[in-house]
Amino acid sequence: MIAVKRLVLALLGGLLLAGGVGVTAQAEDGYRFWGYYQYTAGQWAFAQKGSEAVVPADGAVEGWRFAVGGSKPRVPRAAGDFNAICGATPAETGKKRIALVIDSGTPADSASGATPPPASGTCVVTDLKATGAKILAAVKPVRIEKGLTCAIDGYPATGCGDQVKNISVPATDEPVKLEIGPAVGAAPSATPSGTPADNQPAKGHKVGWAGGVLILLIAVGGYLTSRRRRKFLKQ
Repeated sequence: MIAVKRLVLALLGGLLLAGGVGVTAQAEDGYRFWGYYQYTAGQWAFAQKGSEAVVPADGAVEGWRFAVGGSKPRVPRAAGDFNAICGATPAETGKKRIALVIDSGTPADSASGATPPPASGTCVVTDLKATGAKILAAVKPVRIEKGLTCAIDGYPATGCGDQVKNISVPATDEPVKLEIGPAVGAAPSATPSGTPADNQPAKGHKVGWAGGVLILLIAVGGYLTSRRRRKFLKQ
C-alpha cells in the first residue's frame, strides 16, 4: 500500500513537471501531503527524486509545501529568493549555503481546518554532500513514516499522505511573504574588536588591581613617615 501511495505521489509530480494541467478549479481525487520542490529559472518544480536522494549544490533553493494536491501544482506560495534568505550569510570554505522555504499551506489544506504555521525562509550552511532530507532536518524536526515525510515541525499532528475524495483545488494561491529566520549551521561571528575574551580579565579589573596596589603603597609610606617623625621628637 505504501509503495502504491509513493508511486501515485511520484506520478503527480510528473504531471506537475509536464505542465499539462488546467488553470481552473476542478473536483477530483487527490492527496494531502508535503510536496518537495526545487526553485530554478524563476519557478518552482516538483522534485523528480526523494529528498534523501537529492544533493543540492551551493546556492540552491529547496522548498516544501503542505497542501491537498491532485493534478494541479501546489507549489510554495513565496518565490525562492536566495539573496533574501542567504544574502546576509557569508560563504564558508568547504561548505554550501542552501535557501530553504517551508510553506505549511492554508487552513483549507488542513484536515481539521487548523491554522498552519507561517511560511518561513532559512539559510542552511552545511557540508557539501548534505542531502535535501538532511538540510530540512537541520532546520525543523521531521516525522517520517515508512519513507514518507509526514510532518514538519509537528505539522500536521496526524496523518500521512492521506487520500482525499472530491478535492477542489483553487486555480491560484495567493502569494505570501516569508518570515526569514536566522541562518542555521553558520560559523559564529568573531569577537568584536575591543571586547575582552571570556578567559581574560577585563581592563576594568586591571585598573582596580593597580589602584589597590597604589593605595597600599601610600598607606605603607604614611606609616614609615609617621614612625620617623615620632623617633625625631623623642631625641
